[in-house]
Amino acid sequence: MEIAVFGANGQLGRCIRAIADNYPQHKFLFTDIDDLDIANYAEVADFVYNNYPKAFINCAAYTDVDMAERDKKMTTDANQKGADNLAKLAAEHNIFLVHISTDYVYDGEHYKPYKETDSVHPRSVYARSKWKGEVAIRRSLCRAAIIRTAWLYSEYGTNFVKTMLKMGAEEQEINIIFDQIGTPTYARDLAKAIMQIIAQMEKIQEVETFHYSNEGVASWYDFAVEIMQLAKRNCKILPISTQQYPSLVKRPHYAVLSKQKIKETFEMEIPHWRESLRRCIANLEAARV
Repeated sequence: MEIAVFGANGQLGRCIRAIADNYPQHKFLFTDIDDLDIANYAEVADFVYNNYPKAFINCAAYTDVDMAERDKKMTTDANQKGADNLAKLAAEHNIFLVHISTDYVYDGEHYKPYKETDSVHPRSVYARSKWKGEVAIRRSLCRAAIIRTAWLYSEYGTNFVKTMLKMGAEEQEINIIFDQIGTPTYARDLAKAIMQIIAQMEKIQEVETFHYSNEGVASWYDFAVEIMQLAKRNCKILPISTQQYPSLVKRPHYAVLSKQKIKETFEMEIPHWRESLRRCIANLEAARV
């Protein structure tokens, strides 16, 4: 089966590249914005006409939450218009769509894990663009799995883990927020979950929303402390409050996602975030040798 992966040079896309050889039954068509701009309907339509994929994996997104406040057009193009274009073509050509969304569609005022049926309240340009992308997919009536995830990291690109490792090697102490709670998500685990969904895509006959993150709960402070311990960095992590950290965007204080639906639907086992972080750091350290 031909599977088109959009945003293939981002960290999730690169994780799908890294595991692609484990799925020899599929032909992967990897594209990124330099090859194909999903905000351009004609470009995507030509791509579909020339390749006839049976599944889309949309990893393409504008994810710089603070910069999104300044560049609304780029954010809207990537997160809303691009999703709309893919969904329309998926509906027209009977292509199964996997679309990646975010915990930011919630306001973070809950203190229990968010379920897919909980009310959304996006509070930033980034969050609203991702929510409107979800709405466009639902309106298209295509067959799709929308996956809301959170705190994504990997061996690739720029992310919290790699930033902490770099700073931990250069600084004696770092201030990290302690009062934002969620779950770190290893992008390689998410990539495997996506492939598990595609293998069972006959279970989805409309647009379904799922949550995926690793298991467990942490603050950014907990996450940073664990990174330093696993990497054996002698850098002290100091807890600070959200109010002490300047930001253009109000971030969710509580962004723990319930994974019950995705686990039950696809008989999926999800690793704990500490276990996955250990694997990621081991891979990063091995790459340095």
